[in-house]
Amino acid sequence: MAEILIVDDDHHLRQGFQRLLDAEGYETRTAASAEEALNLMREKMPQCVVMDVRMPGMDGLEALKRMRALEGCPPVVIMTAYSTTETAIEATRLGAFDYMLKPFDIPQVLELLQRALAAGESQRRHEAQSAEESLGEEDDIRLVGHTPPMQELYKAIGRVAPTDALVLIRGESGTGKELVANAIWRYSPRSRRPFSVINCVAIPDTLLESELFGYERGAFTGAQHRRIGRIEQAAGGTIFLDEIGDMPPGIQAKLLRLLQEKQIQRLGGHDSVDVDVRIIAATNANLEQAVADGRFREDLYYRLKVVTLWTPPLRERREDIPALAAFLLHRQAAELHRPDDLSHDKRWRCSTCTGPTPVWKKTPCAIWPAWTGPATYANFPMPCRRPWSSTAAPR
Repeated sequence: MAEILIVDDDHHLRQGFQRLLDAEGYETRTAASAEEALNLMREKMPQCVVMDVRMPGMDGLEALKRMRALEGCPPVVIMTAYSTTETAIEATRLGAFDYMLKPFDIPQVLELLQRALAAGESQRRHEAQSAEESLGEEDDIRLVGHTPPMQELYKAIGRVAPTDALVLIRGESGTGKELVANAIWRYSPRSRRPFSVINCVAIPDTLLESELFGYERGAFTGAQHRRIGRIEQAAGGTIFLDEIGDMPPGIQAKLLRLLQEKQIQRLGGHDSVDVDVRIIAATNANLEQAVADGRFREDLYYRLKVVTLWTPPLRERREDIPALAAFLLHRQAAELHRPDDLSHDKRWRCSTCTGPTPVWKKTPCAIWPAWTGPATYANFPMPCRRPWSSTAAPR
């Protein structure tokens, strides 16, 4: 059962709250001060924190700031007997999940805690998935290539990864822009925090804003509860915005505010929320033309382009194709239950493919002939065929 940490200097309130939650089946711990709560969280992280604002010593808002800096911080619900606009705004700005006033309406409190626990569970699953991808699938997402263009790209990744600089990755479709973003995150100080990928064209325009920034209860028909957006969920981590050149103009304005002020505003909300995330963006679009046509904000364009990395297409690094073919074959061998072998002749045939061929089109070229016998013209997929049958492979 989920564990909830109750933080309040009032002994009777702590006991009453503890009895209520114990009766609902929750595990509880209590702390009489913010300092004690922080120590308990460093020992063992609860699934939710309920904390008073006004306490002797460190107050609840300062404690909230320090809690949010801890790795794996759960949702924090702020409670107080003093209803002031300043306190509500500041608690929201610092990242409190929600805010409730004393005396409490018990059904509403229990419903709020259920939502907080559900949000925390969602965030933990997201972080666990990021960690699993980082540790368990490293071979599937690494960059492959040793040609000069790739060496320059590796150097650029090494220079920018340790910083918090905003990065714009540009290149044709299929040239590995997401792999570059993943490598920047992997070698950054934020590598232990979430890496969240958001494709700006895969999500409908009407849903993209709420997906990124979240929404408040009543923001639109059907918004029964507050929802934390992907940007807040990735607190302390990295957001990768793919296909940013196709982002709707209205959301471009909100993204610009995030980049400039490190703040967002949930859909239907009036308070600003501080967020600590690194932004990496990518596009295959001609942003300069989009700016000229009025489809992309000029101020956002200049904000994004400070650090720009270009991913080279395969036609500019054909010498990497044999190594890439071997890598793709090795990755697929276990799934297809076939030998992990690609002859020299077949690798060379792959390297003769020309034209604007992205990696995802090169994948069948690397794998298909290994399962179909001799490297003949008929055994290669259509994207990789060319009249080379009379040419002998170099030995």
